[in-house]
Amino acid sequence: MPTIRKSPSYMIYLTFLLISWTFPVIASDTAKEKRWQEQIVDSLMVGEAITLKDKNGEFLGLYADASTPKVKGVAIILHGIGVHPNWPDVIFPLRTELPDKGWATLSIQMPILRNEATLKDYIPLLEESAPRINAAVNYLKSKNARNIVLITHSLGAYMGTIYMTGQPHPALRAFVAIGLGQSDLDPRFNNKKNMAKITTVPVLDIFGSQDLDSVLKYAKQRKTNSQRNNKKYSQKEITGANHFFVGMSDTLVKTISSWLTINVPEPATK
Repeated sequence: MPTIRKSPSYMIYLTFLLISWTFPVIASDTAKEKRWQEQIVDSLMVGEAITLKDKNGEFLGLYADASTPKVKGVAIILHGIGVHPNWPDVIFPLRTELPDKGWATLSIQMPILRNEATLKDYIPLLEESAPRINAAVNYLKSKNARNIVLITHSLGAYMGTIYMTGQPHPALRAFVAIGLGQSDLDPRFNNKKNMAKITTVPVLDIFGSQDLDSVLKYAKQRKTNSQRNNKKYSQKEITGANHFFVGMSDTLVKTISSWLTINVPEPATK
């Protein structure tokens, strides 16, 4: 039998295939996630850090118990582009103040990239968001959590909307999108249409009057389209608030808490 000579290029290609088969390709910057985690855990003042796991590996979650005698439920919180589950704008106020309103919180680390990454750069990471959300829900279910809701902000709202229009976990009872934008970069970013596809749970579409143009420009269309299909869809504009609700976090927390009380009113049940 003749000997088959393998060129250096062939061997490099074969090595690449073997590595690809052996190790899953993870789009998220896991080194950056680890750095975030170390900084957060070292300075954590409210709640506890937990390790969650999906098919791609481990990631950080921050859990805070409700501080009221009656627990209304648990809110999973998704942050925006390039930040972490303890970010001072929007995320920290929600995860630390909703417990005072009867809602435990689980803020999770979403996939991230380098600091200068754009929305377009994040498109390959979209597939990584659903497994993380499901891992968070499954963790809460394993702890007998009840009345689980999903609260999202900015890029997290994009990811949450994509998740809710796909195969959302049946345990989720409400969806809140804060500062949800619109983009032509990917069909999955067409939120004036996608929000209208969420019909099985109450939806709150909330934003500031000084929000990003991509949020404000399509707000009316999101509302018109969604209300046709979901009688439990609500839209709320917070006067004076920008995309990060700087100086208005109390209003944000109060608005979401009040909405949840009305739309997820039943006592927590299995």
